[in-house]
Amino acid sequence: MPTLQWIGKDAVVNHHHKVPFHLLKDVPELSIGDPGSGNLIVEGDNLVALKALLPYYAGQVKCIYIDPPYNTGNEGWVYNDNVNSPVIREWLGKVVGDEASDLSRHDKWLCMMYPRLQLLRQFLRPDGVIFTSIDDNEVNHLRCILDECFGANNFIADFVWEGALKNDSRFVSISHDYILCYARDREFLRVNQSRWRTRKEGVDEIYLKVEDLKKRYGADYGKISKELRAWYSGLSKNDPAWGHRHYNKVDQRGVYFPSDISWPGGGGPKYEVLHPITKKPVKVPARGWVFPSWERMAEFIREDRVDFGEDETKVPTLKRYLHETEGQVLPSVFYKDRRAAMKRLRQLFGKDVFDNPKDEEVLAKLFEAVTEGEDVILDSFAGSGTTGHAVLKLNKQDGGNRRFILVELEPKIAREITAERVRRVIHGYGDTPGLGGGFRYCSLGEPLFDERGQIKPSVRFGELARHAYSTETGEPLPRERVPNTPLLGVCRGVGIYLLFNGILGDKSVDGGNVLTRTVLENLPKHDGPKVIYAAGCRLGRETLRAEQITFRQTPYEIKVT
Repeated sequence: MPTLQWIGKDAVVNHHHKVPFHLLKDVPELSIGDPGSGNLIVEGDNLVALKALLPYYAGQVKCIYIDPPYNTGNEGWVYNDNVNSPVIREWLGKVVGDEASDLSRHDKWLCMMYPRLQLLRQFLRPDGVIFTSIDDNEVNHLRCILDECFGANNFIADFVWEGALKNDSRFVSISHDYILCYARDREFLRVNQSRWRTRKEGVDEIYLKVEDLKKRYGADYGKISKELRAWYSGLSKNDPAWGHRHYNKVDQRGVYFPSDISWPGGGGPKYEVLHPITKKPVKVPARGWVFPSWERMAEFIREDRVDFGEDETKVPTLKRYLHETEGQVLPSVFYKDRRAAMKRLRQLFGKDVFDNPKDEEVLAKLFEAVTEGEDVILDSFAGSGTTGHAVLKLNKQDGGNRRFILVELEPKIAREITAERVRRVIHGYGDTPGLGGGFRYCSLGEPLFDERGQIKPSVRFGELARHAYSTETGEPLPRERVPNTPLLGVCRGVGIYLLFNGILGDKSVDGGNVLTRTVLENLPKHDGPKVIYAAGCRLGRETLRAEQITFRQTPYEIKVT
């Protein structure tokens, strides 16, 4: 497969491995609601933050959405990754300019994006997916590095988002952006028959109307159907529900429309079907019945899915229920005026606070198609907090409990815009009611290890436990486990242990941090292979073999980067 080359690529291809692990530091005064809700906002450089989050969320994220700098030349972004390269060191701290003033702007952007994409891939579940917003400035380069990081065979689609027409362009009005979509493993999606669907607009409005009519008329479905048709006739043609006006009948199963019951193209069977009341053969459609056999037709009649007329002179119809067809596939080209998102954000804050925010309604549609239940959604270029808003909005709509992780570099933006927007959305603002929820706010703490590779004295057992477990298994320590025991967990039949910080109650040199016979006897039991991380080991090879123990010495056998 052809690959893209650029200045600095050799230095950044493996840079994500060299980024040190940092701790996450709680900032409780900026957290809102239940800190255990699973929602998280992290303030700090997203490359470092992603590495810090990896022991907790590797392989756990269903959907990633990112909106990185478009590299237009006027965004004011600065390249600041600490890469061991003379060329790259010359870029540090300098604002990336436009094409005329900065000939290496594309190289800088690619060097910034590549290690972040490599880390992001490690967060995705086998059925996970990533969406990346971009425009013409870097879309070709982005497609190349996404192919390289995720695999060209995992490309799903290039969405085209058309916004408002600009009439001030010299040549052509560029009114669209792109959203590139890649799967973690497209073949996994195919084998598991994954289907991405969103609810058609206007459907919920119809359901609410029918529920209201049921309260008035009970089980009198004739009156309910008549009133529903009258309601449709009073709708504006711009109302999304108006487009479903053919769903104008109601029975005990739901809202339906009477559809054609004849064989497509003609030549279908013409067996006899009796009317349920007159007991006479009903009129057969000219093209024959849609069902190839009477047995299949009888099955649908028993299930009350065939709508008969008043007598046998009418051709029956087939009931097509709205709840069975309410899903629709995502279109690859769509229109949504970007000014609407800007207007809503202005209303939320009472002033303009952020340029070009993404539209939470668009993101909610993407998330609706690919996520459900308690899925985790990650955004490492959080900006104005649109992703958090979209997740809360979607949960409110469908009763889900999706969780978001937002990472924002700039402290002022993270605190005063990202977190503040989500806070207002949770509690409500103006006449807009709150969506509920909460989030935990964190900043980046110190590195887990010092410059000599030693574990820092301030590191707590739980922090190192998650790190050691992730190092050994490639998976995060399950969220429900509280690491207050040396047996961190069992993964694929192997017990993972950590002796650190006197977890067994003995902090002496010969005590709980060193694997001795006494310590081994006091460890929680696991009948099978064991991996034990400890500062030292005083057991012989025969004992280790007999007890099925693989010893790993801390800190040297825990990944520093």
